[in-house]
Amino acid sequence: MSFSFTPPISPERATEIATHFDLRDLPQDFYANPYPVYAALRETAPIKPMPDGSYFLTRYADIVAVYRDAQTFSSDKKIEFAPKFNIPPYNAATPAPLFEHHTTSLVFNDPPLHKRVRSSLMGALTRRAIEDLEPGLVRLVDGLLDTLQNQGCGDLIDDFAAAIPVEIIGNLLDVPHAERRPLRAWSLAILGALEPRVSPEQAELGNRSVREFTDYLKVLVKHRRQHPGDPAHDVLTRLIQGQGEGEPLSENELLHNCVFILNAGHETTTNLIGNALVTLQSWPDEKQQLLSKLQLPTLSNIALEPDLTLMADEFLRFESSNQLSNRRALHACEVGGVALPKGALLTLCIGAANRDPAQFANPDRLDLARTPNKHLAFGFGIHQCAGLSLARMEGRVAISRFLMRFPDYQLSKAPTRGGRARFRGFLHAPFGVS
Repeated sequence: MSFSFTPPISPERATEIATHFDLRDLPQDFYANPYPVYAALRETAPIKPMPDGSYFLTRYADIVAVYRDAQTFSSDKKIEFAPKFNIPPYNAATPAPLFEHHTTSLVFNDPPLHKRVRSSLMGALTRRAIEDLEPGLVRLVDGLLDTLQNQGCGDLIDDFAAAIPVEIIGNLLDVPHAERRPLRAWSLAILGALEPRVSPEQAELGNRSVREFTDYLKVLVKHRRQHPGDPAHDVLTRLIQGQGEGEPLSENELLHNCVFILNAGHETTTNLIGNALVTLQSWPDEKQQLLSKLQLPTLSNIALEPDLTLMADEFLRFESSNQLSNRRALHACEVGGVALPKGALLTLCIGAANRDPAQFANPDRLDLARTPNKHLAFGFGIHQCAGLSLARMEGRVAISRFLMRFPDYQLSKAPTRGGRARFRGFLHAPFGVS
């Protein structure tokens, strides 16, 4: 059984959407397949003014230039998020939980807070520490595959892709296994509030999820202060003890960055694994070439195999888990020949940059041996994803072992897209195994 996972959009329709492009009012066919629209924007308006006064960037070179210049382009979101989240009953004096979380987390801050959190996190994500996680990851993946094999069917997302990062990040923070069940729902609600348009119901669910998540973490942090773990492997202990540069994190900073670590490690890796396994259904030749590599007797370590690193990076380029990033101009400047005023808000379209023909040959083709492949799925510059090596390892192990176990898997129903512009992935993808 075959399905169309990215329905075609005619050039005329792509141009129509691009002409009237508004991140806060996107049509459903854009969510299904945004790439023709991104291409039209790159060709006609690569720095597209938005109705709300912001700018939407689609060229690789322009986006890299912004990422490189952290002195001009800020990641701090307090100005941008205040009107979005601090709506009644919340205000500047009593900020919304979503505002408090997203303006305190690592990704939406500039130094010195960003540097303090990142240095502590990176100290616990060394190459050795990540390699030490591999045996546990293999056991986890094989256990999930055993269950799927016994069932003869399952869901690529619910039963596989989403179950992996929750366990791995849960292990890094040493969250008790019995207490991990709510993590995915909290994560989806909190990250879902980052979409350009958020309904009152979504906002309330996000606010409630932040409250419940931080209330849980308060108990976990209190226990860890009394019973510290090994800071070389336990990220929470390391953050508590302030092993980064500068002053230790405040209690509020600690709680919200633990929420961020769990959210960031969960959503993007889930999408990497799910997108890859769904995408391969549309690229049988690439799937067969990958299977032939997995059967080579020289394959010794899936987590570190160079060819499989290329594989993971190409899936990340082709269907970027995170499609959008944002910056604010701290002073008047110019990008790509366009003058921008002080305070200009920029949306950097990672998904468009990763399909830019000026950077990638045949960008709409999945090429699992593509090299070089300087994609932007992990960002670039001082805010490049701190957990990129961990995500690559999870992707390599999960995708490879799934294919070795189920080389002939087939989707049994059309997969359900998440319907979001920022995070591109699937909610459900039922499949059967033979």
